[in-house]
Amino acid sequence: MNAFSRRGACPALSAPMQTGDGLLVRLNPVAGGLLPKSVIGLSESASRHGNGIMEVTARGSLQIRGLTPASARLLAMEVNALGIAVRTGVPVETGPLAGLDPQETADPRPLAERIRAAIAEAGLAQRLGPKVSVIVDGGGRLAMDVLTADVRLAAVRVDAGTQWRVVVAGDSQTATLLVIVEEDAARDIAVAILRMVAEKGREAHARDLSRRQLRSLASWRVLPPSILPDISPSRGEIGGFVVGSSSAASEIGENRDQSAISPLEGEMSGRTEGGAVERLPVPARFPIGIFDLTAGTALGIGLPFGSMPAEKIIALTQYALTLDAAEIRLAPDRALLFIGLSPTACHSLQQAAISLGFVTDAADPRTRIAACPGAPACASGRIATRDIAETIAAENRDLLDASVTLHISGCAKGCAHPGPAALTLVGGENEAGLVVDGTAKALPAGYRPGYDAARGVGRIAAAIREARFRGETTAACLTRLGAAGVTELYRQE
Repeated sequence: MNAFSRRGACPALSAPMQTGDGLLVRLNPVAGGLLPKSVIGLSESASRHGNGIMEVTARGSLQIRGLTPASARLLAMEVNALGIAVRTGVPVETGPLAGLDPQETADPRPLAERIRAAIAEAGLAQRLGPKVSVIVDGGGRLAMDVLTADVRLAAVRVDAGTQWRVVVAGDSQTATLLVIVEEDAARDIAVAILRMVAEKGREAHARDLSRRQLRSLASWRVLPPSILPDISPSRGEIGGFVVGSSSAASEIGENRDQSAISPLEGEMSGRTEGGAVERLPVPARFPIGIFDLTAGTALGIGLPFGSMPAEKIIALTQYALTLDAAEIRLAPDRALLFIGLSPTACHSLQQAAISLGFVTDAADPRTRIAACPGAPACASGRIATRDIAETIAAENRDLLDASVTLHISGCAKGCAHPGPAALTLVGGENEAGLVVDGTAKALPAGYRPGYDAARGVGRIAAAIREARFRGETTAACLTRLGAAGVTELYRQE
């Protein structure tokens, strides 16, 4: 096994990362999903070698925590024995229902595989930073709209065929549009972007590319693949292949500003996987509920705050086996998709999940809370984050609407949610500080004892109930109350 990853890297099976509760590994199966028996085997390994907690991240990766150097090696051996192949290198992600959703515009998997092969052939994985990523989104009910990426390829229907929107640095709403092209050109442009990023060093992202570089790519239609390995974008060779102007180029900007495009909050700026940029989600795209497939049905079940004891995942998966579940896929927003069930089996498994404490309703307030393991699970944690989160979710369901995220962090590292949140509770020495519209790294404006933090949030919720206009969101009401007023409510005894 290799040396431990530095914090901020991606903790692969071969390079676990040191955290406050031991070593952490993150797994992404090559097959896209796992057999139910493999999930049971992994959960048993997590119980034997880690802290017995299984996690699914905001980007849909599986994490096992609480490992030691010796137990991490044993875990890797057991993963291999289970026959689970895991991805390494630059993440090229597709949606959790890729190839199964009758509503998707195109199956993104073939293009994703072609991009992975091109990245490997060009040797880019060793030159790019661990947080550089590509999304190939075929659309459908569980599209990857709210996840950030350095390069995003999204399928669009053009006349009777399919083309791909190529956008850079952000999610589907914030990224910079380059061009809409055929599949071959989309692959070549994606790899060219990664080459540009690699030339800037391992700390670089697509957001660091200059407007000139982006304009060159925006007017690039098809470059012969034989040229690709030899070009050096930063020296201008791509400019020699420009074949005409593009309407997308004007969106990037036609001035001579050579500055980089603005950095974005989200996955790429975070210490951990982070995930979605804050905005109102599309309810039908939340991966919880029942989804009709081209063959059979899928049931999406969420892990509260992204984690669950391994024994509960084992119990749920064993029951899913009796219902003939064929596959389990990891889904963004911290969920599991059980594939191949009948509608009747979906309802039976849903009831079992409820009894075990899983999230089965997309409107569950726990989906609006990001909470790290906290104390006592993590040595860095100063407050019992999960206990506080459960209390707030149970008592203040109306506070946690789709307009807000509440972040509860055991310390100032903010591992569960690197970006800003409407309200953040951050643990200090015997206290829980409140940050309004900021991150866990910000200096809290007010404090109260950690054991009493939920009551402070309850006071904020009570004020919102009294002050909110008809139809007003929690986020809008918080803005009207103002950061100083919200902080004073939290501090009141």
